[in-house]
Amino acid sequence: MKLRGDFKEELKRNRFRVSIFGSSRIKRKDPIYKQVHALAKMLGERGIDVITGGGPGIMEAANLGHNEGSKKTNAKSFGLNIFLPHEQKLNPGVQVEKRFKRFSQRLDNFMLLSNAIVVAHGGVGTLLELCYVWQVLQVKNVNNIPIILMGEQWVGLLEWLRDEPLRRSYFSKRDLKLLFHADKINEVIKIIDAAHDQYKSGNGKDFVLKY
Repeated sequence: MKLRGDFKEELKRNRFRVSIFGSSRIKRKDPIYKQVHALAKMLGERGIDVITGGGPGIMEAANLGHNEGSKKTNAKSFGLNIFLPHEQKLNPGVQVEKRFKRFSQRLDNFMLLSNAIVVAHGGVGTLLELCYVWQVLQVKNVNNIPIILMGEQWVGLLEWLRDEPLRRSYFSKRDLKLLFHADKINEVIKIIDAAHDQYKSGNGKDFVLKY
């Protein structure tokens, strides 16, 4: 089966890219779907590539929204798809596709491509993605990548992280500062724009949001 786009050629391009994670079960009428669609459209308008898992729900919202926004730019919409017994159909917004049999390979490719991470509402798969990217940033396998938790779902998790594992010194305050919470699109965009500016400047320091 022929894949969409040329993934290897796209890897050669020096591009700032944003991965968007989130549930495959969120429907088009859901406000979170609409929010992600609008966010991805703004990223496309900025000429920033977007990467998703290529499936339905939040992934579809991101790929389709990005396509609308990138009509006048050279930005691309990626889908890193995985073979599953369900929820594996590629959404129509994906322009560049790569397929995987194992989650570990797929997650490594997300990190290979990503300069910023947005985590929308989601379940087990989204939590896996969040914990994986947080782990590789914690141990400095990669640097300078903000993890943006978008939406009210994450408020309780952040409170628990502060009240339990941080209080018990299971990780440091620096580790928690790798996570940024944002409720509104303009807050997410502000963080991404700051990361993009740092990327263009070639600053190799850890990402810090300056207000």
